[in-house]
Amino acid sequence: MIKHVGRHGDRKVAIVFREIPGEEHMCLVVYAETLPVAMHDALMRAIESPVAQTAENLGDALFRELFNDGRPILQTLHAEGMLKKVQTKQVVVTPNPSSHVNLEEMNTIIRKMKMGEDAIREMAELDSNKGMTGKVRPRDEFGREIGAPIDQVRAGSSSIAGSDAARALDDNNLAQNLRQQAERMAAEAKGLLAESDRMMREASEMLGEDVSKLSLAARKASRPRKAKTANAAQ
Repeated sequence: MIKHVGRHGDRKVAIVFREIPGEEHMCLVVYAETLPVAMHDALMRAIESPVAQTAENLGDALFRELFNDGRPILQTLHAEGMLKKVQTKQVVVTPNPSSHVNLEEMNTIIRKMKMGEDAIREMAELDSNKGMTGKVRPRDEFGREIGAPIDQVRAGSSSIAGSDAARALDDNNLAQNLRQQAERMAAEAKGLLAESDRMMREASEMLGEDVSKLSLAARKASRPRKAKTANAAQ
């Protein structure tokens, strides 16, 4: 079972972003089979990596992965026009040969799951009513019935315990994953801010500008240096 793969019509795709902000009915995909062999193989290795398989969007993992020639995968796919916008309702997610689900339906389910167990129960009740019509229930990307009662969802998760896909359905693990992503983003932002302050101070010194013209963050970062200068003057 593998995430982030599917079909658009009869063409295989890698689903880089399940939905586009502001255009939730659209997604970004790559037609993997049209890539040169080296790029295709590197992309598939990235998709199958533990990082990608635990990521909510493949793009989050590709941002850090490289092609064999050292180019960042995500940026290269974008620069060479290989990322294509496609309507989510036209994409079918195929985690394995025996299961599939429409991406638009899966996105709806995931959004509701993030809202908590009440939303899952509501979906189960709605789907149960639909089930009385004799229609076949849709299945999620893991092959389980979408909208099944919460106890059945948990039972299904237990049956494949140990897989990343199953753990992703657990509320506690979902919360932990979100928290880890937030902490990682905060750490990256802190590092970028520190680098920005350093560059601002350096630019100010080169131009002979007063440090008071820098941003508040830059002035705070430069205070230890001012104190050192004052001590040296004494």
